Amino acid sequence: MPPELEILKTCKTIAVVGLSSNKFRPSYEVASYMQQAGYRIIPINPNETEILGEKAYPTLDESNQVVDLVNLFRRPEAVPEAVEAAIRIGAKAVWMQLDVVHEEAAQRARDAGLLVVQNRCLLIEHRRFRIELGA
Repeated sequence: MPPELEILKTCKTIAVVGLSSNKFRPSYEVASYMQQAGYRIIPINPNETEILGEKAYPTLDESNQVVDLVNLFRRPEAVPEAVEAAIRIGAKAVWMQLDVVHEEAAQRARDAGLLVVQNRCLLIEHRRFRIELGA
């Protein structure tokens, strides 16, 4: 099973690092879509208090939530810090959105036992696998 499908099947709580309340930003569109598809969204953004009806947290560490998937809408240089936080909080997977690639951080996540996807859009992959997901 490709990691994208495994993540979509097993990870139901998604912390979205860099989620914006701006409805025209890709992070908002993707998170809103995933929420409507039945996933729980945990916004991670130090500049927000609430997004999509969910309390926003400044960092992954401060969320104190059980997180299955850490979805990254951050520049590649911010990925290592987010991966370390994902490992600390016990996430099962890290998903780097389109144009987000960081090989060393991805390997660190894999070495810690996390599933990893890079340079893929969560929304597009969910639509691609919707038959397998029963969506």
